[in-house]
Amino acid sequence: MQDDQQDQRAGSRFPTFTRITNRNLGLELARVTEAAALACARWTGRGRKNEADGAAVAAMRATFDTVAIDGTVVIGEGEMDEAPMLYIGEHVGSGGAPMDIAVDPLEGTNLCARSLPNALTVVALAERGQFLHAPDVYMEKIAVGPHLPEGVVDLDASIEANLRALAQAKKCDVSDLTLCALDRARHEEMVAHAREAGARVRLITDGDVAAAVATCLPRSDVDIYAGSGGAPEGVLAAAAIRCMRGQMQGRLLFENDTQRIRARHMNQTAGAARLDDLSRKLGLNDMAAGHVFFCATGVTDGDLLQGVRRMENGYFRTHSVMMRSESGTLRYMSAYHHLDKYEDQSGRT
Repeated sequence: MQDDQQDQRAGSRFPTFTRITNRNLGLELARVTEAAALACARWTGRGRKNEADGAAVAAMRATFDTVAIDGTVVIGEGEMDEAPMLYIGEHVGSGGAPMDIAVDPLEGTNLCARSLPNALTVVALAERGQFLHAPDVYMEKIAVGPHLPEGVVDLDASIEANLRALAQAKKCDVSDLTLCALDRARHEEMVAHAREAGARVRLITDGDVAAAVATCLPRSDVDIYAGSGGAPEGVLAAAAIRCMRGQMQGRLLFENDTQRIRARHMNQTAGAARLDDLSRKLGLNDMAAGHVFFCATGVTDGDLLQGVRRMENGYFRTHSVMMRSESGTLRYMSAYHHLDKYEDQSGRT
């Protein structure tokens, strides 16, 4: 309810955006993520993650030229001197309402290279200034699905306490719950405590956007996602979880003062979260506020989406999901793309 009221207030401040919202940009965003997925799918299982990522970036950037927005990349491939395309601050789109864009042209480059589940191409869109401008640092995260009491889990609570609270809210035993986390040495203690509490633990090598979003999917066996991962991926996950009415908290983790200064500078004009206190907990509306769109296309099969598949007669099939925070609607779409378009690499699928 609080998110809906905030969306309505935001709509009154941004009438142009509201008109575009009524048109629903979801289909145009799907074309962007589809193009990236088709471009990198040829590298699936070939062990060449850089080539896969480069193909996804080029296709996504080219397709953005056809989208009727005045977009600014705030979550992207890095700084201007680090990335040739989709770098932070780059302007994309063919003109229209001012919007901020968060992208991960290939979420799970290792997953694609090794043909493992949950590789995605991802785009999120919000009104100008409504995304947290997350630097390339770690973020501590915790996420659960919808239809739960507000604040059922807390980033500052122990994993045991969070599991007990979640089990009580779901009217089940802790032993019925599954915690998902990245398989990293830094999570060994958390994983050990979760198992001692009786929960199952699902460890993943990469792809924490899909893992966090999985907490909101009825058919998923993931009940809670916790641990630290990339801050940019945290913002993308927050955009999707807001659309799905789930819950998420995050906190930026810094290694040095240079990173802290960079984070403050990036968020001086950001409306979603002015980082006066760099150590504070961030809620969903701190990371992705206002009207939010989220779109993803599967590269490999996973919890959220099916991967790109080659069909008969020269067609490739993609599977995408489009979400809107304003309505809470999720739309799944299968599309068929002819081989000629795929080989053209123009991004115009």
